[in-house]
Amino acid sequence: MQRDRVPQHIMAEEVDILEPETASQDDEIISRIYEIGYHIIPTVKEEDLEKVVSEARSIIEKNGGSFIAEGAPSLTRLSYAMKAHAGAGDRKVAYDRAYFGWIKFEAGVDTVLSLRDSLKTNPNFLRIIIWKTVREDTRAKMKAPTLREVKRGDTIKTSRTRAPEEQAPVSEVDLEKALEEITKE
Repeated sequence: MQRDRVPQHIMAEEVDILEPETASQDDEIISRIYEIGYHIIPTVKEEDLEKVVSEARSIIEKNGGSFIAEGAPSLTRLSYAMKAHAGAGDRKVAYDRAYFGWIKFEAGVDTVLSLRDSLKTNPNFLRIIIWKTVREDTRAKMKAPTLREVKRGDTIKTSRTRAPEEQAPVSEVDLEKALEEITKE
């Protein structure tokens, strides 16, 4: 597949992933782990989000795929505005927000290709990306800050600030006496 023929809303990395593989001598279907990330246009009501996502799930199930994990779509601000067709006309609308969600599943290449083709033509999806991944959970774990207990034995006493006293000049004789008293001890 050539780069210049790839639709704009499909990432370039996806092209290599979706190339059909040669089947083994037994013509068995090779099953791989894939993850799809998608943006749904923000004009879809929250009550209807499940219906839109279930369209993608039904394509995977219909072609014999199995689900591993899923992230429910949530409204997020996009890094930049994206234009998409609004309705049946040729008019394009710029969106600065979208519902982002993802699905990790196991399926054959033909399932992934049909999923890509059907979601590409679905006007509710702003952008999709599909890539190969591994079964394990690869999300970064957020560490909660560790809290330490601090014990205090003494109470903190505040010292009163003294008003600066005017001091008379000290003579050298007085200084010598004070130094002798200190060094005797």
